[in-house]
Amino acid sequence: MPDPRFKILTSASTSGPGDAGRTGSWRVERPVIDMSRCIPAKTGKHACHLCWLLCPDNVVSKDIEPEIDLEYCKGCGICAEECPVQAIEMVPDADFIEGAERE
Repeated sequence: MPDPRFKILTSASTSGPGDAGRTGSWRVERPVIDMSRCIPAKTGKHACHLCWLLCPDNVVSKDIEPEIDLEYCKGCGICAEECPVQAIEMVPDADFIEGAERE
């Protein structure tokens, strides 16, 4: 017998861009890493990696030069906010889209 405190919810959405975890076209800002400031890239050692550790979508690689998988990055900015050396900057996504209008 089902527990009366809970009910089953069904999504009314249909498939579209952004499904399967992909960001689609709604991200407003994207992170850009300045490798000259990034601790692992600068030292050549696996150090820091707070961006990798704290990313809620797990899109930052744990390499000597971290890479961000922009196909899945939501642009939340946690990586930029938590970077101890401010090596990550959130940049308007429109700056990377050819023909996009900018304010």
